[in-house]
Amino acid sequence: MSTYAIGDIQGCYDELRRLLDSVEFDPVADSLWLVGDLVNRGPQSAEVLRFLRGLGDRAISVLGNHDLHLLVVAAGVRKPHRSDTLDQLLAAPDREELLDWLRQQRLMHADNGYAMVHAGLLPQWSIAQALALAREVETALRSPDHGEFLAQMYGNTPAQWHDDLAGLDRLRVIVNAMTRLRVCTPQGVMEFSHKTRPEGAPAGYLPWFDISHRESRDTPVLFGHWAALGLTLRQDVVGLDSGCVWGRSLTAIRLEDRRVFQCGCEGVRASGDPQ
Repeated sequence: MSTYAIGDIQGCYDELRRLLDSVEFDPVADSLWLVGDLVNRGPQSAEVLRFLRGLGDRAISVLGNHDLHLLVVAAGVRKPHRSDTLDQLLAAPDREELLDWLRQQRLMHADNGYAMVHAGLLPQWSIAQALALAREVETALRSPDHGEFLAQMYGNTPAQWHDDLAGLDRLRVIVNAMTRLRVCTPQGVMEFSHKTRPEGAPAGYLPWFDISHRESRDTPVLFGHWAALGLTLRQDVVGLDSGCVWGRSLTAIRLEDRRVFQCGCEGVRASGDPQ
């Protein structure tokens, strides 16, 4: 019985299945943890969602920025980007079932000594606090009025967490940190334009996981989102976005022994820039 955490899939269904075949994944005994960005940019987003939905509770996923983007496009809140590859999914006969399954997924997960989030955690947040904050967003996404939340979810402000934040400002900071964060100041001020290697971050900004006083530092955090960073293996963090959709590789790590498995993705090359 093994648990495999897998990096950003982004619609690369064939590569996902090859990776699972290589580790001899057993859907009866084994479990999958997915760091989010299940869809978009790759060619088979609908197939990815159907497969994971079919695994039931053997697959645990957190939501990434591309997953949320799909939900807002499907709700008519935003128009698709030119680089999106969501048309097949949006026209699928089981579209509503797939979207509803996606909307029920978590923003953060923690179990067996690990935590998992798509992008990052702000330095002020302990694992327990972050989980509680994630539940607030999950409640909004699962509510009958989720369309109202999706319509006002986007925006770069507030750029910093305060315990007294309320309403949509509070939820927006949580979403931005957990699905978009790469770098922040030691005080937790977020910056969203930086997408390259950490060395090129704006002055005063560090990778979120390098903030020395980060409250979550005692629990290993699994994350994705940062393709330019690539596979990152540290005691305190495991970065799993190894750029499958950019033609590099799809990565899995077996949590029981931290053994890494990879599948080449040379046949995939998305258009546009990493997000």
